Amino acid sequence: MSSTVDKSKLPSRYVTEGPARAPHRSYFYAMGLGDEEIHQPWVGVATCWNEAAPCNIALNRQAQAVKLGVKQGNGTPREFTTITVTDGIAMGHEGMRSSLASREAIADTVELTMRGHCYDAIVGLAGCDKSLPGMMMAMVRLNTPSVFIYGGSILPGRLDGKDVTVQDVFEAVGQHQAGNLSDEALAVLERVACPSAGACGGQFTANTMACVSEAIGLALPNSSGAPAPYESRDQYGIASGQAVMKLIEKNIRARDIVTRKSLENAARIVACTGGSTNAGLHLPAIAHEAGIEFDLKDVCEIFRDTPYFVDLKPGGQYVAKDLYEAGGVPVVMNELRKVGLIHEDCMTATGRTMGEELDELQHGADGKVVHPVETPISTTGGVVGLEGNLAPEGAIVKIAGMTEDQLSFTGPARVFECEEEAFEAVKRREYEEGEVIVIRNEGPAGGPGMREMLATTAALSGQGMGKKVALITDGRFSGATRGFCVGHVGPEAAHGGPIALIQNGDVITLDATAGAISVDLSDDELAQRKADWAGSRKTIYASGALWKYAQLVGGAKKGAVTHPGAEGEAHIYMDL
Repeated sequence: MSSTVDKSKLPSRYVTEGPARAPHRSYFYAMGLGDEEIHQPWVGVATCWNEAAPCNIALNRQAQAVKLGVKQGNGTPREFTTITVTDGIAMGHEGMRSSLASREAIADTVELTMRGHCYDAIVGLAGCDKSLPGMMMAMVRLNTPSVFIYGGSILPGRLDGKDVTVQDVFEAVGQHQAGNLSDEALAVLERVACPSAGACGGQFTANTMACVSEAIGLALPNSSGAPAPYESRDQYGIASGQAVMKLIEKNIRARDIVTRKSLENAARIVACTGGSTNAGLHLPAIAHEAGIEFDLKDVCEIFRDTPYFVDLKPGGQYVAKDLYEAGGVPVVMNELRKVGLIHEDCMTATGRTMGEELDELQHGADGKVVHPVETPISTTGGVVGLEGNLAPEGAIVKIAGMTEDQLSFTGPARVFECEEEAFEAVKRREYEEGEVIVIRNEGPAGGPGMREMLATTAALSGQGMGKKVALITDGRFSGATRGFCVGHVGPEAAHGGPIALIQNGDVITLDATAGAISVDLSDDELAQRKADWAGSRKTIYASGALWKYAQLVGGAKKGAVTHPGAEGEAHIYMDL
């Protein structure tokens, strides 16, 4: 294949070609490369491998398979790693401030590595929540030929004849605090819930964004499905390495794949699988890298008119392994195609269109994990957007698993200035049934870092109060959150949004059916409170990475991004 690729138009010519690059080539000889390898196209094989968590631990092995595929396609693979902050371990404490900021750091460090070493294409492997969008953002930002691979999900644990996941452990903490679970029972559960490498098994953020990677076209069909421990994943690694070489040959780049239409396909897959609300943050951020206007409101419009028909935890019964065994993302996409909810002409990493790929499908919905689209679990998506005088820039709520009578909630506000304050109050049961718990100052800038509130919501569920209170925040929720929990309220408190002005006892109304979020205050009262507002709460993060992030980050509506994106671009990396 190398003979069909004109190296004079590829970035790697800057480090491999001509007499002036003799010093550079001497470094390559030092690493055991030969003449043929030096003069072939160079492919960055980027992983988020680390020993922080099971979601990332298998990526190193899978990268070796990718490199084999690149070599088979007559390319020269160069492996490098970037960071990951794993939400499950960062959850419920100060570490969660690093999570969303790590998405930007991943995109930035992959970009810098690719630019610095003039790689021609990228195969990116990611395992945990923010590393998936971070890797895809880098691909679209660089606009290189790109293939994404998910590291795969964890296998479910088993206890008393039932599948269990880390979500059960978080909720067991609430049961333990309520006195309904012994120390011994909690100790047994924590030892069996996570039995293997891989990312959290329910349709939490990692698996949601893995489904997105296929639906958006950056990953090979069905490549996200097999659990991380399966050696068969290596076949997808080899195939991805081969695929990126074909993309180089055809000059198919990330922005040829990531278009407005493919972003809409991606939003559909989130909705119909009851995916994580975090997709409402990550899809606009990926769009931003391509210069496409696709904000939270656009995402939520698609969520609203997409049926929810894939029965996955946390709202449903099954885990990622079950979806894989039922045929995976292609089967889900094909169900959407039956009712005209997929753009079939979108290009994919295979070099063929989405429609062409779906034509290859051999079987349909199994009726258990994937319901037929004609008989969905509910007619609207598992995630919906809300808007109103409390959130002029919108908010988002996951309704998968909620019944019709649970889709609206009105109650007095109980306000907390940060997550810790709320969690302590929940532990001590210092709240009342029927209240709307408000957690503010947790937005992208105000947190800083837009933390997830899983510890608090899981404690409420564990106390049996998950359906008896509502919760709103300018922070985020984990993909594992259940109940009427509204996140991404914008503008955030730090930017003077209405959530900063709420007082205890103000009556808040939430209506997922109508897509509304309001506080029973007149415009004049809100304006007066704004005039009297003392400004945002001071944080202790006055230097370092989190300070820098807080200075740069924009609102959740556009994905909490930190740079102008493709709209401000004056060059394309691949064309320099």
